Amino acid sequence: MGSGEERGRTDFRRGAGPARRQVLGLAAAFAVAGVRPAAAAATRDGAGSFDVRAENLRTGAADWRITHAGPSGALEGFADRSSVLPGERLALRVSTTAAAYTVSAYRMGWYGGARARLVWRSPAVPGLLQPAARVDAATRMVRAEWKQTTEVDTAGWPEGSYLLRLDAVGGGVRAQRYVPVTVRSASAVGRTVFVNAVATWQAYNRWGGADLYKGTTGKKGSRSLAVAFDRPYQGGHGAGLFLTYEAPLLALAERIGVPLAYATGIDVARHHGLLDGAVALLAPGHDEYWSPEQRRAVTGARDLGMNLAVFGANCCYRRVRFEESAAGADRVVVCYKDDYAKDPGFLRGLPPTNDFRRRPAPEPESSLLGVIYDGYPVDAPYVVTRPDHWLLAGTGAARGRSFAHLVGVEYDRVDLRYPTPRPIEVLAHSPVVCKGRASYADTVYASLPSGAGLFATGTMRWVEALGASGPGGQKANHGLDEAAGAFTRTVTENVLRAFARGPAGRERPAVDNLALHYGADAAPSGAASGV
Repeated sequence: MGSGEERGRTDFRRGAGPARRQVLGLAAAFAVAGVRPAAAAATRDGAGSFDVRAENLRTGAADWRITHAGPSGALEGFADRSSVLPGERLALRVSTTAAAYTVSAYRMGWYGGARARLVWRSPAVPGLLQPAARVDAATRMVRAEWKQTTEVDTAGWPEGSYLLRLDAVGGGVRAQRYVPVTVRSASAVGRTVFVNAVATWQAYNRWGGADLYKGTTGKKGSRSLAVAFDRPYQGGHGAGLFLTYEAPLLALAERIGVPLAYATGIDVARHHGLLDGAVALLAPGHDEYWSPEQRRAVTGARDLGMNLAVFGANCCYRRVRFEESAAGADRVVVCYKDDYAKDPGFLRGLPPTNDFRRRPAPEPESSLLGVIYDGYPVDAPYVVTRPDHWLLAGTGAARGRSFAHLVGVEYDRVDLRYPTPRPIEVLAHSPVVCKGRASYADTVYASLPSGAGLFATGTMRWVEALGASGPGGQKANHGLDEAAGAFTRTVTENVLRAFARGPAGRERPAVDNLALHYGADAAPSGAASGV
């Protein structure tokens, strides 16, 4: 084992006796030869310390995808932290019916269409079948009180979004599972921040039978009031919502070489100054659950000139609080929603954990995003209304051009009943009918007094569409076709390139056109205003 592998080794200090000897025998037979940890491309020196283009010229690994998930409960795990700095250690807690398992660290990106690179692989680790889920009586929060089974050293790993793939070894078990981890950037100076929306992943995680929507009875009334990161993700073979709502955007951004920094929403909330000097922040396809601290950090950076691009809908809708668990800080997402008055934190004077727009502390998301969440579910064509806008350059779209199924399953619109930054331009104004109510989904661009540019797609399917019959040969769901893929990719590239240059609103101020879509009362009064 070379020195680089020694630094990245799995820690076997918790292995014991015969099990450890069995694993060492399995490890000798396992094909891990030739795998080397990455060069230390990422450092803690801030801007210029990581070259996205150079990283994506490295050889990709198309075999990162799970091909045999295996039976339920055969292999699954979670990390003790959602993110680490390069060189920090993270603990894994894995349960398996197999004799052993390996861990393969894939950095997700473009890599010539492979979309991942194998950075490191462990030898075989002793298997352990861990206890069933436990449910907290007060909050109905599900957690896995599992022992740590191994520790991974990330020395030499480039910053980025990772999927750790678990592979069963021996015992007649054939199973694979992901564990997502972000190797975060220490500095975002001069870079575009790609945010992993881990609080939203967890809100929809039904591992153990309950999430923030339904409980073990399958009914809303039994839903969890808090959810824990101390459990595997049920969806996406353990990857949560990452592969659906984030990976296609990440692949595109790395393909065109935009200088990126990497963080989770928890990092943005927790690490003050993380957004200092950032040129832009990207909110992915589904980024619904934010803490007040995250919102203040993003708003403050935007108001100092950081561009903001929202590639989904229903963003920054739910207000949450992060709490610690036995595994560490920020491991619990608290969201009582309509029952906020029963939240012990609220009774202690903390902000309510309900929707941002609602009382007793209304702060509609439109003041940050320009658009506001308007409904679910919809499935509608996306209709272009400003084909001459610079963000649509190269799409070839004409006024009235529509793209089937691109609006869904949730959508946003401009609604002047709520605070809205001006000037703001509507680029696409798509008719929808949601539960019998006629409305519109809006794609917008706004410029702010700080010089920041603001872009919001108004549809949750935008990121999914990026992979529709595009580079890498992926097919998207919902009937999205190659035309929708080509359109969304072109617009997204335009946004990313423009926003990476600095305050886009200063270079390309918006020309307010709300009166064209919402009547004379929507015309701006006087000078451009911001919120």
